[in-house]
Amino acid sequence: MKDFRKYKVWEKSHQLVLRIYELSLEFPKDETYGLTSQIKRASSSIAINIAEGCGYDTDAEFRRFLKIASGSASETEYLLILLKDLKLITEIDFEVTSNELIEIRKMLNKLIQKLKAKSQ
Repeated sequence: MKDFRKYKVWEKSHQLVLRIYELSLEFPKDETYGLTSQIKRASSSIAINIAEGCGYDTDAEFRRFLKIASGSASETEYLLILLKDLKLITEIDFEVTSNELIEIRKMLNKLIQKLKAKSQ
């Protein structure tokens, strides 16, 4: 069992979730069960899947959860684009958050590749 808190990608994912929650405080109340809920779930799923994957014994299982986290990162990326296009977040908030997300996706990819190479 691995300690997910030791992974920089988990820490960055956690910080992203905190940013999303902060941004969502400004969303319209009629979006509470729509986009607000969806982006909170998608972004938190990144960190959740990293943590869950660390709870398994094999690198193959960990890698599977990292791939799920990567899918959640893609979902979050789309939702950020939608929020920007709907003018629910500013261009600056979009750029900052999007750049954080791109870094997380790269880190996930690198860790997935490292685990894959290790298993061969």
